[in-house]
Amino acid sequence: MADFTRAGEPGQKHDFRLVATDIDGTLINSERLLSQRTISVLGAVPVPVVLVTGRPLRWLEQLNEQLPAPLPAICANGAVIYDPHTDEVLRTEVLSREVLVDVVRRLRDAVPDVSLAVEVEDGRSFLHESTWPRLWVDQRVRVITTPDELTSVPAVKLLARSMTADPDDFLELVSKILGDTAEATRSSSSALVEISASGVTKAAGLAWFCEREGIDAEQVMAFGDMPNDIPMLAWAGHAVAMGNAHPAVRAVADECTATNDDDGVALYLQKSFNL
Repeated sequence: MADFTRAGEPGQKHDFRLVATDIDGTLINSERLLSQRTISVLGAVPVPVVLVTGRPLRWLEQLNEQLPAPLPAICANGAVIYDPHTDEVLRTEVLSREVLVDVVRRLRDAVPDVSLAVEVEDGRSFLHESTWPRLWVDQRVRVITTPDELTSVPAVKLLARSMTADPDDFLELVSKILGDTAEATRSSSSALVEISASGVTKAAGLAWFCEREGIDAEQVMAFGDMPNDIPMLAWAGHAVAMGNAHPAVRAVADECTATNDDDGVALYLQKSFNL
């Protein structure tokens, strides 16, 4: 197990027992691929590695196909916790139908060009309005036929998109609209806001997983690049921002590493664990 001196705190040692990493913009490159260097380093790290992602459960398939063995995953920004070894969803935190109805009404009233979608069934299915851009073909993705269908079942995540707003401004607007009713964040370079149940964040999901494993926050090293990573980075014992990270992410990190296209996670892990 590696000793690591935390940035800004000379001489303070931390025995890390877990590595938590975001996927998109962090662990994989711009082609959505793991480099051979990253694959090798992940296999050599002497502590467990956990994926902490905004991705739904169904989007783990493309990553797991590149790994020698799948990794535990905290999906949908903390709403779904998945154990690949048992193929079991350990925990789910959903937006209730009542909250969905309220939030959807608020968004439609305040944002004229808003387009909405929901992740349902633990993130295994995706329902969206006809105005939502169709970027892929998947039988688990379906256009709703009536507006009420969007709020017909609880959802692990509601997504709101504006085609005209600035991404940061749109997140600020949605956060003000929702108040304490739900959590709003973003991981996309576009004006796409991801909405979870109140209190559901990457930090909350990771904290639950670590408590289950008997691991303290100070024993966690975390990597991220976008605003949805900020709660996790603020919670973890050592926070590392990618070289391509959003300025708000860099502001809360203890250190920065190289970009995702330059194997930033692998480089940092090699240095930290003397690999």
